[in-house]
Amino acid sequence: MSNERIAEEREALKNEVPIWRRYSLTVEEAALYFNIGRDRLRSLLEEPDCNFGLNVGNKKKLIKREKLEKYLDNREWI
Repeated sequence: MSNERIAEEREALKNEVPIWRRYSLTVEEAALYFNIGRDRLRSLLEEPDCNFGLNVGNKKKLIKREKLEKYLDNREWI
């Protein structure tokens, strides 16, 4: 199977799973979902007490949706 075909299938599956059911989100998806800026989310991911970040390889970071929800539930401001 070609890389292009794999990418197409991955994108199709991504669109089938509603964002509120996904385990992890990209920074861009999380910014839209939580109405928080991308830069602010990236800085939160760098904080030592961050438990909602998920490293994929050396560079890509995903956000564990439910853990970020719990983190935000316990904050008055970010």
